Amino acid sequence: MTHLWVRAEQRPNEERVGLTPEGAKALLDKGIRVTVEKSSVRAIPLQGYIDAGCEIATENSWPEAPQDAIIFGLKELPEDGTPLPHRHIMFGHAFKGQHSGVALLKRFKAGGGTLYDLEYLVDETGRRVAAFGYWAGYAGAAVTLKSWAAQQRAEICGPVGVYGGKDALLADLGAELDALATDRPKAIVIGALGRVGTGAADLLEAMGCAVTKWDMAETASGGPFPEILAHDLFLNCIFARPGTPVFVPQDALTADRKLTAIGDVACDPDSDYNPIPVYDRATTWDAPALRVAESPVLDVMAIDNLPSMLPVESSDDYAAQLLETLLKLDDLGDGVWTRAEADFIQHSKDL
Repeated sequence: MTHLWVRAEQRPNEERVGLTPEGAKALLDKGIRVTVEKSSVRAIPLQGYIDAGCEIATENSWPEAPQDAIIFGLKELPEDGTPLPHRHIMFGHAFKGQHSGVALLKRFKAGGGTLYDLEYLVDETGRRVAAFGYWAGYAGAAVTLKSWAAQQRAEICGPVGVYGGKDALLADLGAELDALATDRPKAIVIGALGRVGTGAADLLEAMGCAVTKWDMAETASGGPFPEILAHDLFLNCIFARPGTPVFVPQDALTADRKLTAIGDVACDPDSDYNPIPVYDRATTWDAPALRVAESPVLDVMAIDNLPSMLPVESSDDYAAQLLETLLKLDDLGDGVWTRAEADFIQHSKDL
């Protein structure tokens, strides 16, 4: 019997989950065994999984799960170097040249396990079957606006946290912007036709910002793109890959520009394909903005688990998208899973 083990998240500020109780019930009805770990932080209460009929395990006990269990989580595993013998479904951040990804792949090789990277679960056309994109863009635009607002107060953005829902986020951000004696900033969103860009643009427009929306057609020339520097805010919402142009080069730091805040929602600072090479590390909930220039000022927001700011909405949305694919776990020969395994094999073969 196929066995899915939903692990607790161990990363700080991570309350999301990729399977709701309703989804768990659908898997159980399909004949798939479901174990859910207890969690001290998960936004969706454990009782729903109990009522659905799931088996319940101790928090963070997945390393002792049966060898045939498929471990399902979202964010990173503890970086303790231990071999990984299980099959894991997670965001590995390991296939685009990320330096930390090599260490993760070596752990899979040492243990004989397999990584089904959630970012690489794609249909026959290459489109991802599920993504947190909309809420990543929504939250990323909010924190970028907060960074801009802090600049108007001659400050740098302070800590951010979890919101009970999008209405609470909008109320908080609106009050912060209303307190400023200035017009709303003008923003440009690149990747505006995708899920991430749509979420970013929706948040910005809800806050009364004028938004320029660019996608592949507008960036096909490969740059340079002086129009970006003519906006107050820039939201990068594209999936970086080989051939992705540079949107904000190093010389932009000292250029004549209006741009003072960048929201790199895609957040691949250590990737070989980083289109915003003016910064080199992700930012955090405690320190959301990295100041990369002083005159004129330029801050980069690059938090890599942005949907966690709205964990209930983002979990419900993502889990609904992913469920159809999880229901095929009893046939790992299905195209989505074989393609994901092939990606893992390809990127691991030379380790």
